[in-house]
Amino acid sequence: MSNRKWDTKTKAMVVMAGIRGKPVSEICNEYKIPQSMYYRWRDEFLSNMHQIFNYSDREKELMRENARLKKIIGDLTIELKKSEEDW
Repeated sequence: MSNRKWDTKTKAMVVMAGIRGKPVSEICNEYKIPQSMYYRWRDEFLSNMHQIFNYSDREKELMRENARLKKIIGDLTIELKKSEEDW
């Protein structure tokens, strides 16, 4: 068996398929992984799932800054379109 690197999105998709009720054996056959790997991913997923809704102060600050910059870009875009119409 080759050592493949699985990205986090694929791991989450595999785990969610099992959580939604698809038989683990089918999932493992489809992705060509051992059941032990599926259960390891599932356990990791479940133990870290509380982090999905928790944002650090730094992340909150970055989201506010992102929103502020998007507003500035929107305002500048509107201003630019108005100036183009005046030509």
